[in-house]
Amino acid sequence: MPADFHELRAARLAALKLRMEDFAETFHRSGGPGGQNVNKVSTAVTVRHAPTGRSVTAQDTRSQAQNRQLAWLRLFDAIEKTRSDERAAARDAREKERRRKRKRPWGLQQRILDSKKKRSAVKKLRTKDW
Repeated sequence: MPADFHELRAARLAALKLRMEDFAETFHRSGGPGGQNVNKVSTAVTVRHAPTGRSVTAQDTRSQAQNRQLAWLRLFDAIEKTRSDERAAARDAREKERRRKRKRPWGLQQRILDSKKKRSAVKKLRTKDW
């Protein structure tokens, strides 16, 4: 793996506030195209983040180093996407609560009260006075 990838990985770890100790890499034989190389050499890479339980496997190329880079980048992207989705969900929940607690406009309130009065008048006509 080139040194620049190590720097990139360290930068992404720092940006996401993750620790290298929380990750586990495993190597195993991949399948599919690649000939004898993929059948004999452990070129597939699985990177697992223990705290979240998320894991990514890369077996796209015949090179273990390239698959390793792909797996790390995919895992970082997945963690970032999960975090951004959580932030968006929290923002949406706050916005929904704000809309729910907002006071109704005066005109809408008057229309609601008018419809209630009409409904009440209809129901009063049903009562028996005997």
